[in-house]
Amino acid sequence: MRSKREPRTDGEATRSRILEAAGKLFSMTGYAETSGKAIAAEAAVDVASINYHFGSRSGLYQAVLFEAHRRLVDLADLQQLLDSPLAPPARLARLIERLVDEALGEPRGWHLHVLAREVMAPSSHLHTLIRDAVGPKLAVIKRILSEITGIPVDDPALLRCLISVGAPCMMLLVGGSHAPGPLHEVFRMPRQAIVDHLVSFALSGLETIGRDYARRTR
Repeated sequence: MRSKREPRTDGEATRSRILEAAGKLFSMTGYAETSGKAIAAEAAVDVASINYHFGSRSGLYQAVLFEAHRRLVDLADLQQLLDSPLAPPARLARLIERLVDEALGEPRGWHLHVLAREVMAPSSHLHTLIRDAVGPKLAVIKRILSEITGIPVDDPALLRCLISVGAPCMMLLVGGSHAPGPLHEVFRMPRQAIVDHLVSFALSGLETIGRDYARRTR
């Protein structure tokens, strides 16, 4: 295994440069309106380099989506959080705090813009992203929620809990500070107030659902 301190090869550096250039352009103009030629010019490579490293523009966009989601939340970080000595409610609080910090960060990275575009106008790549990148991460989060509620990970009730906890964070991440209406007002609030509210709201709801589930299944 290569040492983490070993410099990247020229090929790895070129691939990374293409990925960054594509992420930047896809975030601004979207997949359909971003040509391979424009990406190549931004990355200072030829179009053949895109095909060499990613197979096609479509393959490059898929790689950009995966990298965007990794930057939002990495599977290894989630697994480390799951295995940490923190109590389950504290693990969830740490995750919510991480997502709020991503949403409030300025300037917003291209990864958030790319993901927001894909959510608002899904392409044929979204299914693959959910299956291969999002799915494994949701499985880890469901285990944390299961520990909090006592609901088995394969029970539909836990999926509803996942949606209820995740939806407010997704609104912040997708909408951004320039969204009109109430969401814009939320972005003007103190960061800690937002975190504390989302954590308290989530844990209170999970406690209630867990208690109801235990009563029904006795």
